[in-house]
Amino acid sequence: MSFAKVFRLEPGDELLSTAMVSDSLDAIGLRNQVLPKRLAPLVPGSRMIGSAKTVQFAPSLAVNPDDPYGDAIDFISAVVAGQVVVISTGVSNDSAFWGELFSAAALGAGAVGVVTDGNLRDTDKIARLGFPAFSPGRRPIDFRARMRIVEHDAPVTLYGVHVAPGDLILADDDGVVVVPAEREEEVLDIARQRASSESTVLAELLAGATLRDVWDRHKVL
Repeated sequence: MSFAKVFRLEPGDELLSTAMVSDSLDAIGLRNQVLPKRLAPLVPGSRMIGSAKTVQFAPSLAVNPDDPYGDAIDFISAVVAGQVVVISTGVSNDSAFWGELFSAAALGAGAVGVVTDGNLRDTDKIARLGFPAFSPGRRPIDFRARMRIVEHDAPVTLYGVHVAPGDLILADDDGVVVVPAEREEEVLDIARQRASSESTVLAELLAGATLRDVWDRHKVL
């Protein structure tokens, strides 16, 4: 998958959850694709699904006083519709890495959200924008002269899970799941079938069927 090719929702994909996709990954033997830390959504109930656009930050005291955010501006300016910004910081607490104006620019470009192992800031303003954001924490500190972008559109690692550009990212209240781009179609086929089956199972359970009955009929729980 090229960096420009991004995930497009199909009818019914709004029913997909991280649990369904995680089960679908298990079914093909990919059992370590869920971030081991649950990144809290800035707004409970937030959900996003899209293709990863990756960036790596590292500690640095160096700064260009005339263009301190040049690398970040260039990176965000290259975001296209349907992408999830994935920010790897090495679980840094040195600063925030994403705020209101970055969110506004990404939202304007059609991005569907941001996932980071670092901090957010301007969180009330990001929430008002309606831009889905998942992170472990919040800090008001600027990254200028503390951290810098060292690589982008290259593989990164979040909490031990490998994320390559173009990998499918799904995040909701339960956590964050990463689907390797080369297995995306296979995993989504299974997940979509599961979503359809779960709707049927739910209706049958609510109508009084037992768990044993629905398991024997559908092999879905």
